[in-house]
Amino acid sequence: MILAQKPLRVVIKIGSSSLTSRHGEISRRKIEKLANEIVYLKDLGHEVVLVSSGAVAAGYRRLGCLERPNTLPERQAAASIGQGLLMESYSELFLSHGYVAAQILITKSDFLDEDRYKNVRNTLNVLLERGMVPIVNENDTVTNDVLNFGDNDTLSAKVAGLIDADH
Repeated sequence: MILAQKPLRVVIKIGSSSLTSRHGEISRRKIEKLANEIVYLKDLGHEVVLVSSGAVAAGYRRLGCLERPNTLPERQAAASIGQGLLMESYSELFLSHGYVAAQILITKSDFLDEDRYKNVRNTLNVLLERGMVPIVNENDTVTNDVLNFGDNDTLSAKVAGLIDADH
């Protein structure tokens, strides 16, 4: 728990395993629990960015796969379905508490190009200043194995630096 005199900027990273059931599908109960924790921080006045995995897990069944896909095109297709499903869940849950969720999909290239870097930073700052909950994920549908972050641990560290996070 983060308690402080002044509002803090916090980046929370959640992995797929923390959002999925034992069968590998997205668990609404787990997403609700996470959203409630973030709402608690927001209600204390903190600014929170969520770096969320789970797009492939949310979408692979609707793609027609019985198990998580192994090929890059199938993972990208599952992510394209699942990202929308995740955002729908996050949006509903945060809105029920009076907070707006915003989606930011980032690629490694966004950190390598100065103008794109500034655009991402400025967008996140506006969202935070206006009380929104930015939800960040790698743009899995356009990245490849060479240009991806590898995991959201790296992405969350990059985002924390980008917005000058306190935690």
